[in-house]
Amino acid sequence: MGVGGNFWDLLKPYARFEGVDFLRNKRVAVDLSFWIVQHDAAIRSKYPRARCPHLRITFFRTLALFTKLGAFPVFVVDGEPSPLKDQARMERFLRGSGLELSVLLKPPETVAGQAAPAAKRRNRVFSTWVQQCVELLEILGMPVLKAQSEAEALCAQLNYEGHVDACITSDSDAFLFGAKCVIKCLRSNSKEPFECYYLSDIEAGLGLKRKQMVAIALLVGNDHHLQGVPGFGAETALRFVKLFSDDDVLDRLSEVGRGIIPAFQEGIEASLEHDATSPYEGVATTRFPHCSQCGHPGSKRAHLKIACEYCLNSGSESCMMKSTGFKCYCSPCREDLLVKEQKKQENWQLKACQKIAAEHGFPNKEIIEMYLNASGRDDEGNCTPLLRWDKPRVENLVDFLAFHQHWEPSYIRQRILPMLSTIYLREMASTSEVGLLLHDQYEFHSIDRVKIRYGCPYYLVKWKKAIHSLDYVTQNISNEELESEQTESTITDEFVDSIDGPDVPTIIVDDGCWYLVTEENTELVQAAFPKAVEKFLQEKQLKETKSSPRKSSKSKADSESPKSSGVQLSITEFYRSTKPVARASQTKDKQKNLEVEDSNKSRKRPPNLDQEIPKSVRRRLLFD
Repeated sequence: MGVGGNFWDLLKPYARFEGVDFLRNKRVAVDLSFWIVQHDAAIRSKYPRARCPHLRITFFRTLALFTKLGAFPVFVVDGEPSPLKDQARMERFLRGSGLELSVLLKPPETVAGQAAPAAKRRNRVFSTWVQQCVELLEILGMPVLKAQSEAEALCAQLNYEGHVDACITSDSDAFLFGAKCVIKCLRSNSKEPFECYYLSDIEAGLGLKRKQMVAIALLVGNDHHLQGVPGFGAETALRFVKLFSDDDVLDRLSEVGRGIIPAFQEGIEASLEHDATSPYEGVATTRFPHCSQCGHPGSKRAHLKIACEYCLNSGSESCMMKSTGFKCYCSPCREDLLVKEQKKQENWQLKACQKIAAEHGFPNKEIIEMYLNASGRDDEGNCTPLLRWDKPRVENLVDFLAFHQHWEPSYIRQRILPMLSTIYLREMASTSEVGLLLHDQYEFHSIDRVKIRYGCPYYLVKWKKAIHSLDYVTQNISNEELESEQTESTITDEFVDSIDGPDVPTIIVDDGCWYLVTEENTELVQAAFPKAVEKFLQEKQLKETKSSPRKSSKSKADSESPKSSGVQLSITEFYRSTKPVARASQTKDKQKNLEVEDSNKSRKRPPNLDQEIPKSVRRRLLFD
């Protein structure tokens, strides 16, 4: 939640939608609880039979963030909850449980005693989920930090101190903790997958700084005090907070909470214990007479004697009938309108101050202190966090996911391959002495082609495995194993979501050798294998030069056809001129079809090995 009162709607006009390469080679802090809570309900509703959706979403989203988007994620988990948040969490739990309003209006001690067992059970289950996700991330080699209290506080602190470039969280109070760039929404399969909010854009657009946003959170409600001040929404709080500067806003709120009205535009200062009077009460606002017919200054009788100068300027010697809703903008009327607007503004400010002063103990000093001076450091109290990305332990990962998710080992190895290839290319870019990929089974072979995905180019890289005879490998597989493999593959692939799943490597067979084709970033392949990229570009340019004469000859033939002649023909002449051409083209097509049929009869079609073997068996042969 973060800041209440639909605070995100207030920031929505200043969102940026960044492209796929926004986080490439950058560090990003991820609120792990946000991932689990955000997608657990959606996955359970879509896939009722899904096992451990929290592990599934963590696994696939980490792979997509690391490989497809090229980021270096740092995962942050919540520590011990703040005592300030206990009451708010209890109220939120009761509302989520669908309890009636009468239960919520009971004393806090009674409500807490009734809901404590259910809340403890729910927290225990969620803590188990988080612990399992942390174990999975450690096997994948991702750094995991534990905050003292709120995970978004540590994410914001890492961003503020420059350890990471952005935070991924939906809690808007990350800005209150000091975050500079917050990614609210991440859609990996999109042309613009990141919905980003920059603190600099918010300051330029809304004129809000950090302390002013803290003041808005106190007025509209937050994770530690859900209600806020009654009568204050996001728009009203923004209007009230902008009356003060960023340095003075919290002090002015404290004064209003004690019953002191701060000095506004007209220098009003009084106590709420007495009736505060407006400076405009008792001021004589003399209104000049206006004509009842045209509405301009002066009476109707005076205009009968002397023509109205406003109507004369409009080209009429007598007073014109005023239109419906007519307003006079003479200098006395403008002054009167200005006085009314100032009185209205002052009355609104006084009512807002009265609402704030009616709240007992407002503002909460502990909440202000927590937002401005909170230290989100992990439990070890490290001044500089140790951020290191290790290689995934594949065999441990296979055992872990096979136990929790019941996935077959070949399926797990296939899904982890894009991450291993990304690490391999990064190591090749830094040093040339790197072993083979994935248990010494695959090595870099060549670049197949360029693929455009969501507006960004990728290289399709071929990885070679040393299997020279397909028949020798397949002859040891029985029909029963084929059927069992197909059944397990169907059950496993049923829960693969295209939004969060990584790009699965494709399998091709060429001259008895198996090849895996993966999508890799062009800059990363260029840095790892510059000679292979240069060779691929030269071959591509050579193919383009060979195909260009064919295109030019084809366009020349089209230009010489009767259809493109510059003379306008009649309908009869047009059909007469096109009949011989159509007949000739038909005879050519018939001859060509006969030649193709004869050639097909003369030679036998080679068996398609890739289609004869089921997908699950091919995956088992490659990754087991």
